[in-house]
Amino acid sequence: MAVKNVNPTRMELTKLKRKLVSAVRGHKLLKDKRDELMRQFMELVQINRRLRERVENGISSANKNFALARAVMQDETINTAFLAPKQEVYLDVGKKNVMSVEIPQFEYKTRTPDPNDIYSYGYAFTSGDLDSAVKSLADILPDMLKLAEVEKACQMLAAEIEKTRRRVNALEHVLIPDMKEKIKYITMKLDENERSTQVRLMKVKDMILEQTYQYSKRYAEM
Repeated sequence: MAVKNVNPTRMELTKLKRKLVSAVRGHKLLKDKRDELMRQFMELVQINRRLRERVENGISSANKNFALARAVMQDETINTAFLAPKQEVYLDVGKKNVMSVEIPQFEYKTRTPDPNDIYSYGYAFTSGDLDSAVKSLADILPDMLKLAEVEKACQMLAAEIEKTRRRVNALEHVLIPDMKEKIKYITMKLDENERSTQVRLMKVKDMILEQTYQYSKRYAEM
């Protein structure tokens, strides 16, 4: 066993006791961190589910409108309509610290605030279904960016939860029991040495008393 390699001294015992206190405190802090990460992860999962439903419904609606537009418009006309887009989107990526995890935050802005700039074509030769498809995609863009942000945050939190869980298990099932076993072994050895010392002292005392008695007896006979 590993305890057999421990030096059974009082200094080693004191050092192990200090390490045990730190390990127990660290174990509690890591458990609290794991629980808080789990709570925030579950909240993000719920947000992710709602966002995904909205995005999928928006994309489905846009696809239906595109299909209707292609049914009444030629492919060349559709390709020409999207040849020169009027609007531009700029994305800023920031970070947010959640329990020592740097999760991304996306913020976007458009080149112009005019909502009609999403249409890069005139209305004379295009179908209203094409307008509806473009409007559907423009409307779900914020949700798509938020969904990407939340899904990435879920991935990073899940990885951190797994890492924290491994550390908690290592402390709970390996390091702390090992230190307790070592402390028990050293304490047992020190107690055994103390008993042996007491036995030797008692024997020495008996020998001294015996010698003193013999000396006093010889002195009395003189």
